[in-house]
Amino acid sequence: MTTAERIYGVLLSETMDLKTYYSLDFGGAAPDVCLLNPEEVTNPEDIRFAACWLPGPDAFAPYPNLEMAMSVGAGVDALLNHSGLNKDVAVCRVRDPHQAHLMAGYAVHEVVHFEREFPQMARNQVAANWDPLPIRAPADLKVVVLGNGSMGAAIVRALVAVGFAVSVACRRPPEDPVAGVTYFTGDNSVAESVVGMNVVINTLPLTTHTENVLNANLFSRLAKGAWLVQIGRGEHLAEADFIAALESGQLSGATLDVFRTEPLPADHPFWQDQRLRITPHIASDTMPHIVSEQVLLSARELLAGAPLSLSVNPAQGY
Repeated sequence: MTTAERIYGVLLSETMDLKTYYSLDFGGAAPDVCLLNPEEVTNPEDIRFAACWLPGPDAFAPYPNLEMAMSVGAGVDALLNHSGLNKDVAVCRVRDPHQAHLMAGYAVHEVVHFEREFPQMARNQVAANWDPLPIRAPADLKVVVLGNGSMGAAIVRALVAVGFAVSVACRRPPEDPVAGVTYFTGDNSVAESVVGMNVVINTLPLTTHTENVLNANLFSRLAKGAWLVQIGRGEHLAEADFIAALESGQLSGATLDVFRTEPLPADHPFWQDQRLRITPHIASDTMPHIVSEQVLLSARELLAGAPLSLSVNPAQGY
């Protein structure tokens, strides 16, 4: 098989063995696509695409003919903001239909955990204290979802199904709005949507406009004692403002799944703060077989000179 009939790619990650975890060793099952670890590449000029997760600062430098970089996850900020990736290189991402359902389940679980005061019930259990807590109708809890992409929209539908009062901040009006949901659109949608909310769930993409969006101004607009569910990107959270909001009681606590530095350092004060629920970036994940199928699809589209169906719009950031 000649080079013209076969396309070569490279796996780039500082934190994961992508080939093993996502079954990206196609072998004889896909003779037209060859995907290699960097140490397996003998002719860097042959590499036309890369499958990536948090590539290092010099990861792209050896490959002068790179045409496509594909994230194995939903986020592409690590590629769009990578100083070593040529702006002419197309950026794609995996779109896993199961990922939104996983994210929705996580978000609803955290909202219910806060609303029904499960931490207090856990303390009551330890003390053998039979003390039923007061409850209120789900519709009395005001929840705002920041972002209405595939993740945000799935969370909205799940929250509505449970009966919560839901608002959404998004850039433009949704094509398929959910009945009973209040949508805030435009440049001021985030600031307008959070006023008086009891819970804020962040699913925004990371762009120059959304970095540090979870800040003192936003927290001040929430209802006193509100809860934050942070499942966007670590760079969304202005940590000093967040800590101040916790100390003042403006926030009663938060669920944090994403952080500026991952893994979260063992000496980080968040670990010991009993007001926080910390999970290791597992609110959702892409299924390995979906990653394998979509990387193969994108490689074959590139080989055929066809439009890349999983590409992203760099100007939008997603």
